[in-house]
Amino acid sequence: MGGRGIAVVTGGGKGIGAAVCHRLAADGYRILLTYHTSSQAAEKVVKQICSDGGDAFAVRVDCSDPSEVYVLADHPWIRTATGGPVEVLVINHGRYDRMATDELTTEHLQRTMDTNFTGAFHVWKALAPHLTRDARIVVVGSQLGIRGSPHGGDYSASKAALHVWARSLAQAVGPKGQRVNILAPGYIDTAILEDDSSERRALREGEVPLRRIGTPEDMAGVVSFLVSDDSAYVNGAIIHANGGLYLP
Repeated sequence: MGGRGIAVVTGGGKGIGAAVCHRLAADGYRILLTYHTSSQAAEKVVKQICSDGGDAFAVRVDCSDPSEVYVLADHPWIRTATGGPVEVLVINHGRYDRMATDELTTEHLQRTMDTNFTGAFHVWKALAPHLTRDARIVVVGSQLGIRGSPHGGDYSASKAALHVWARSLAQAVGPKGQRVNILAPGYIDTAILEDDSSERRALREGEVPLRRIGTPEDMAGVVSFLVSDDSAYVNGAIIHANGGLYLP
């Protein structure tokens, strides 16, 4: 363990975010993770990383609130010399409220956009001055940001905006030596699927050519690759990790 700088992971208390925190900690990064409501889950991630010999800290941040996001940049790990600069930023937080697209309200759409898209922008904006010249940024999008969804039009729209913004950012910061890539998961065994019946889960598995639902650890492996030197020439890419479910 050790030897590397800080990896900031938003939404790091559960699901994909938690798996990413564990994987990047194993890769040697100090982990600064954010959570919104899942304090116990976030502290469990921190405790496990520390017991494994790593270093981690959890901060409560509502990423839809710019005032809270900008406080993140004032965390001692980031603003003090001993903490070191941020080498990796994984923007993973998000909300998904299942609702028929033709029943969406303006308020519902705005709430989702404030968290998933505008919140992501504010996280990057707050931390940009603290990123190393060769920082690696991974934005967690979704296949739904490309194909759409009849029961998540707001979520799909927010992820589509996130994809295009991240690709634009990749072009803007590439000359500095920074890289930005997008992970677009398919069906992953997280809270989004926890209400599935056994029949619905079986149907999902049958849709995937690999015949299984993805795991958060599957996604963490992709993130680990995207922030490593093995992906040194990958920038502005959308990596579809969905078992062959969706092939754009």
